[in-house]
Amino acid sequence: MALSNRAQHTRASIAAMSAFFTEMSNADRPDVVDLTFGNPHEMALPGLVDAIRAQVEPQTVDWFAYQNSRPEAQEAVASGLRAELGLDFEPADIAMTQGAFGAIELAFAALTDAGDEVVIPLPGWFCYAPMLRATDLVPVDAPLDPETFDLDVEAIARAITPRTRIVVVNSPANPTGRVYPKETWDALAEVLDRASAAHGRRIWLLSDEPYRRIRFDGIGFASPAGSYPWTLIDYSYGKILLAPGQRLGYLAISPLVPDDERAELRGAMDSLQLAIGWGWPDSIMQRAVPELEHVSIDMAELTRRRDRAYGALTDAGYAITRPEGTFYLWGRAPGGDGNAFFDRLAERGVYVFPGALFDQPRHFRISLTATTDMLERAIPHLVELAQPEG
Repeated sequence: MALSNRAQHTRASIAAMSAFFTEMSNADRPDVVDLTFGNPHEMALPGLVDAIRAQVEPQTVDWFAYQNSRPEAQEAVASGLRAELGLDFEPADIAMTQGAFGAIELAFAALTDAGDEVVIPLPGWFCYAPMLRATDLVPVDAPLDPETFDLDVEAIARAITPRTRIVVVNSPANPTGRVYPKETWDALAEVLDRASAAHGRRIWLLSDEPYRRIRFDGIGFASPAGSYPWTLIDYSYGKILLAPGQRLGYLAISPLVPDDERAELRGAMDSLQLAIGWGWPDSIMQRAVPELEHVSIDMAELTRRRDRAYGALTDAGYAITRPEGTFYLWGRAPGGDGNAFFDRLAERGVYVFPGALFDQPRHFRISLTATTDMLERAIPHLVELAQPEG
């Protein structure tokens, strides 16, 4: 066997997702309605194109030289975070990364040792566990409330052991669309403080916030960084720009982290990003950050799509969690079999995301990044299949 045990475990933990990704690549036909991944199905945002185009023409000989975190990008991010979260972020708190993937990997590299445990939400993003397995870390599930998909603070408390180093939280949450209030973070902070004291080891919080700016109905946003000092924030521009292929994100250190630990983290970022494989974004994307901070998908149109799809499906009898953020709908499959439901829709040329890939085989997810035309073509099929076979 050529593969290491770590590689075998990682491969096994992501095998279903890899197979699904391949299947969807083979289903790329004009007549297919693809409601799976949060990919663009229309031309790129003009603001995105303009911001990138403005940086393509080199202005100095080192325009495309090796780049770590560029100061203008760090300042733009810190300024945006100060305005959004009301916390005194400084440019030195920001490490620019290759999307949220790179930020999460950097957080794991900075805080964990082999064999450490990381508590992750369930259902939650399908790459947490494989990323942990790939670095000899141990994922530990903490189920959300099975009906409301609220963060279950007591479930997190039960999941913590003396080996726990990080708890990952995600708000607005993929796949459920839930946005958690400050009261939840305050309660979680108490649990983490008690557990850290009991085990004699600080437990950190990684707040996964790539959908932070995609919220509906005027719902506000609270980051756990304001409730629990030992928090790192990861972010991806790929969601708000609807450009996941342009890898741009950051890892931010909460300014409430005690000064000595904050300084230690700041000082380690460049070395770690070099060691994990040049973990910075490309020069052009970093230079574009000050402009990209002000570019957004059309939230009014996204809201219309959410309301149209949510209304049609709930009227047809689906149990759908009304999304407060993200660009997804999360619902229970007719008959309680998400895979069978996926197959029935696929026969009609409509593809949804089966809940089994989130370890929730009774559910499915729809991406609202599909065009309005695609949604309108899909809705009659979804309505017709609202009742289980037989």
